[in-house]
Amino acid sequence: MAYLEISGVDKVFGTDGKPGQKVLALEGINFAVEQGEIYALLGPSGCGKSTILEIVAGFERPTRGTVLFDGARITGPEPERAMVFQQPNLFPWLTVIDNVMFGPRVQGQSDMRAAAKRAGHLLEICGLGGFEKRYPYQLSGGMRQRVAIVRVLMNNPRVLLMDEPFGALDALTRLTMQELLLAIWGELKPTIIFVTHDVDEALFLADRVGVMSRRPGRMKREVGVEIGRPRDVDVMITPKFTALKSMLIHELRNEAQATDGAPQDHTKILTG
Repeated sequence: MAYLEISGVDKVFGTDGKPGQKVLALEGINFAVEQGEIYALLGPSGCGKSTILEIVAGFERPTRGTVLFDGARITGPEPERAMVFQQPNLFPWLTVIDNVMFGPRVQGQSDMRAAAKRAGHLLEICGLGGFEKRYPYQLSGGMRQRVAIVRVLMNNPRVLLMDEPFGALDALTRLTMQELLLAIWGELKPTIIFVTHDVDEALFLADRVGVMSRRPGRMKREVGVEIGRPRDVDVMITPKFTALKSMLIHELRNEAQATDGAPQDHTKILTG
């Protein structure tokens, strides 16, 4: 049995339109993620990538199907499955170290000295040593996102769910954050599911890439990224990387251009 297994998952949402009218957001989602793997979800906007993360996190429940983590059904949020969002959402009135230590304090951890030591270690890994007493407004966007990642890692999550966490950053900062994430993964080995629209990012980070269709989101295909680790930016100019990139771009382009004979909004409406 896989570490994390999504089987036959559909997700239906209600609408603000006619009573009884609903939208099918996900249909027949099946994939599995192994322990310590980085799995990227790639697909058009609105295809349900973020909804999959919310279901795995326990924020949403599938309408049909099952989601198992380590053999047990997911029924709600747990600290072992932690989410990192596109915006860092730090507390602006707290310093870096107080933002990072917020979770242990609220949880009433008995050994705060050990928690502080872990916080210092994670801040060093993320290049934030010496910034402990700074406030969020004194940090760059990339640094704020690093603080948000450290805050999540303080809970020792077994699964890290990342919803386009670098999407709001400039290209250079984004690349730096991608390298940082690989460094964190290299030391801590969490299982990661990463949502992105960026083909380069998906291939640079992931062991496998799941390509999704337009809404209702379905898994169109899965691509293994057979590029060795550790990775650096030089892999992006290798023939293997460029071949995989070309294939994924064609897959996404075909999905975007498919109209089934007529323009449509690709929203499947259910009634009753």
